[in-house]
Amino acid sequence: MTVSRVINGEANVRAATRDLVNAAIQKLGYAPNRAARSLAGAEELRIGLLYSNPSAAYLSEFLVGGLDQASRGNIQLMVEQCEPDAQDLKAAEHLVRIGIDGVILPPPLCDSGPVIDLLQKAGIPMVVVASGRPPADISAVSIDDERAAFDMTCHLARLGHRRIAFIRGNPNTSASERRLDGYKRGLERSGIQFDPDLIAAGLFTYRSGLDAAERLLDQQEPPSAIFAANDDMAAAAVAVAHRHGLDVPGDITVCGFDDTPLATTIWPELTTIHQPIREMSRAAMDLLAAEIRARRGPMRPAPKHKQLDYTFVRRQSDAAPRRRPSAQG
Repeated sequence: MTVSRVINGEANVRAATRDLVNAAIQKLGYAPNRAARSLAGAEELRIGLLYSNPSAAYLSEFLVGGLDQASRGNIQLMVEQCEPDAQDLKAAEHLVRIGIDGVILPPPLCDSGPVIDLLQKAGIPMVVVASGRPPADISAVSIDDERAAFDMTCHLARLGHRRIAFIRGNPNTSASERRLDGYKRGLERSGIQFDPDLIAAGLFTYRSGLDAAERLLDQQEPPSAIFAANDDMAAAAVAVAHRHGLDVPGDITVCGFDDTPLATTIWPELTTIHQPIREMSRAAMDLLAAEIRARRGPMRPAPKHKQLDYTFVRRQSDAAPRRRPSAQG
């Protein structure tokens, strides 16, 4: 009974006893038998959501969608923080140890090889969300990041911008690379030569957006438009533009990606790509629940990849470029 309580994460076990049981479990490599649990009539599913997203706005939207769908589907959602670069993936190992039924991996963990390998070796089904290049053997929910970034870049070119800068996201995430690819293709389609000096490195965080925008605006010939790979970095670019005495969008256009609540809490409100984050989380929950229940039958279900639609949302942060008067010497 004590071992059962430890495995199921119940609180009424002394710390010293819990440590002894966990040490024994780790030494033996034990994991609960999910098939036996299903035979015992366990109706409620236990799904883990591992997160390591630096954007609080993105994570908030994702959690709202996941919790809403879990409440409708008789699913117990267990939320755990997990750092993708950590050597010991304690959160993922903990979920394996307690016999979780399945796991949802939002970005950036959707591209974390160590986490995915650990779960696959444990035989735990998962759904990766918002990966630019999801593995063929794992179920996934995504949008067409490349096409969305292409559309935004072409929009800026149609406004008349020729020096369009791009703040890229974390280079370890495949969606970031897809958005960069879309930006480059949008430039090519618009007849604008790619300029590597107009690419600034970011990490999807507000702080990284500040540093990237400063570098772009300190150039001898700064861009007339900045397209950031998420709203956090776009909001930072707006702040840096104001610090430089620039009006947005009168002096410089700034656009984002995701359409998180942050996009409408700053001024001017951001023109952005609406990524249906809540709907993606709900879809992931549905896919995973269906796969878990199907695995309890005689046949192993094939993984499914579901692509949702994005939306271009135009607000107040973009405008045609205006010519500035020449400085008087």
